[in-house]
Amino acid sequence: MSVTLSGLLDVLDLQASGDGSYIGQCHPTAWGRLFGGQVIAQALVACARTVDVSRPPHSVHCYFILAGDTSIPINFEVERIRDGKSFATRRCVATQKGRAIFALSASFQIEEAGFDHAFPMPDVPQPDQLPSLKDVLAQYQAVLPKSVTAYFAQERAIELRPVSYDRYFGKNLPTTGQSFWVRADGPLPDDPAIQRAVLAYLSDMTLLDTALIAHNSSIFQPGLQMASLDHALWFHRPFKADQWLLYTQDSPNASGARGLTRGSIYTQNGTLVASVAQEGLIRQTQEGLIRQTIRPGPAQ
Repeated sequence: MSVTLSGLLDVLDLQASGDGSYIGQCHPTAWGRLFGGQVIAQALVACARTVDVSRPPHSVHCYFILAGDTSIPINFEVERIRDGKSFATRRCVATQKGRAIFALSASFQIEEAGFDHAFPMPDVPQPDQLPSLKDVLAQYQAVLPKSVTAYFAQERAIELRPVSYDRYFGKNLPTTGQSFWVRADGPLPDDPAIQRAVLAYLSDMTLLDTALIAHNSSIFQPGLQMASLDHALWFHRPFKADQWLLYTQDSPNASGARGLTRGSIYTQNGTLVASVAQEGLIRQTQEGLIRQTIRPGPAQ
């Protein structure tokens, strides 16, 4: 997927087409299917437009129903489920060609004080201590797999700095998790709704790949069929998506051709601002099963 930050902001600028109805454009992907983070962010924008700004979203729950077509617009229909004294609930269904491809439910709450605690941020190198994808590509392009080279060379709306590059060189990780520093690739409007939409967009990046770490595999390996099935996102505290955020991910389970992954997102000063969970399809094709018989097993 290759998309600029201005391109991302364009697709988040939905066109109103009626009461609670919106139309969103798509940016293309190399695999021809809609990127899940895009439709999550767009549906959240659609829901937020029907709620007073005094009630920011605190939780988002999504189901991916059908693969989206990037060559045509998406229709978003928002249903106003409830407007209470403290909370508001919305449901959004995204359709193409008259068929539902995605559904999102979101809860919004007035800001109020209460108990406050959070897990601490992992001890990892700071982003200025890590090379960028372009730095690694410039130094190691000759020895990187072609699929990784193509991924590193893409123009992207979100800047990524992996805490470790070992997996991209085919090395096995000693854990079942991975971490990335992420931020928008340039300044964003000082609008909390846009900041949250961009975080929703990036929350789908690299997450499902985490389920493959325990199996010494990755999304760059041929012979895998992978797709997000559902996605949950909780907003905890204010943040700026154009400032560095640490996205730390792990996978507690894989079974039944599905992988479960989790993520925690921290500001650079260690404040936990969001939590993420996702289950996705991770199915080996016949080619993948043949490759597995000649590959070493997972690291012990």
